[in-house]
Amino acid sequence: MPHHVREGEWNGQRPRPRLASVAHFTAAEVRAGVEEHILTLLRGLERRYFRLHLVCRPEVAGKLQPDLPRDVEVEPLDLGRLGLAAAARRLARFLRRRRIDLLHSHQFSASLLASPIGLLCRVPVIVETPHLREAWRKGRLKGSFVFDRLVGHCVDYYIAVSEANARYLVDEKRLPSRKVVVIHNGIDLGRFNPRHGAPMGMASGLGFADGDPILVVLARLEPQKGHRNLLEALSIVLGEFPKVRLVCVGEGALRSEIEEQARASGLQESIRFVGYQSNPADWLALADFTVLPSYFEGLPIAAIESLAMGKTMVATRVDGTPEVVVDGETGLTVPPGDPVALAEAICRLLRNPELRQRLGQAGRDWVRRGFSQEEQVRQTGKLYLHALGRCGRVESLRTLSPGSQVRAGTGQAASDGQRPT
Repeated sequence: MPHHVREGEWNGQRPRPRLASVAHFTAAEVRAGVEEHILTLLRGLERRYFRLHLVCRPEVAGKLQPDLPRDVEVEPLDLGRLGLAAAARRLARFLRRRRIDLLHSHQFSASLLASPIGLLCRVPVIVETPHLREAWRKGRLKGSFVFDRLVGHCVDYYIAVSEANARYLVDEKRLPSRKVVVIHNGIDLGRFNPRHGAPMGMASGLGFADGDPILVVLARLEPQKGHRNLLEALSIVLGEFPKVRLVCVGEGALRSEIEEQARASGLQESIRFVGYQSNPADWLALADFTVLPSYFEGLPIAAIESLAMGKTMVATRVDGTPEVVVDGETGLTVPPGDPVALAEAICRLLRNPELRQRLGQAGRDWVRRGFSQEEQVRQTGKLYLHALGRCGRVESLRTLSPGSQVRAGTGQAASDGQRPT
């Protein structure tokens, strides 16, 4: 900027508005689907409107750093070492120092800390994305969601990642429907091309023979994801298809237990645990089809990625999963916690390559229509501008972003609502 032009002026025209400072906050300890969701937003949100920040644990910052855009400022917040009070003070200093206009927390555990602090620091807009149904919350206190509703007084908008997620927030948590907006998770479809082949020697490097049917599960090794049921189902499947192989991609607290279960069940020759992998398209290319045996989800990114690669999926019929894996149309769904039903669905696809191909192609077409990262980013940016416009932080939305009006309430999804064909 020329030295004779004062800040906020440009060539005699009216002052340009200051970019809105947006901070994303996650309290997660590992890089997983939520963090991929955050990365999608940090990469795609319009820089002509927003200045972007990320607040997270140092270990997560290190794992995300290679994929973060250079202009995103990272604020490490060591929740484990600092303690709650010290972490709260440091977060408050950051919000004031960076003049944050919109604070976006991911999952209730993060919002529980950040949203009240944001309100105390007079952050104009506070957003929470819960991401999934918290099926582990039991008992009179945790299961009543009383704290969620208390914190909800600090939150301006909730982003539900699926229609099922929105119903959970309104019907079970009893949050105001006027605050809930549905924006489907999305992915970079260009990274998941059905023509992409597995790297040379990948199967043989795992000890697999040519022609072995390969199943892949992209999921953290945590109780939510149902790996124990999958191993029980695999024991049944091997009775009919003894050469089938399973690759578990992901890390988690249950890894040693699941590996021990595999050994105790005599499955060690049929399963490979490969840990976290940064190249999911390669592993999906290796698969004949994929499996997701979760007990609960929000809207699983792994399902979108699998279908984008043209790989159909056997998944449990939970929460937002059937919005992607449509039973009999883009994949097969079974009840959660039922190894026999899971095995039957897997065997059905192993018996019928033509069915796998048909479901995979329909799945590819389905996610291309409704689950792109461009649509997720566009809808999120619209919500940000709408919220900032309502509190007077930005100029009129019509000036900034034509057609960017957003309505709150369940059912305002990013997809076109049509069924797969």
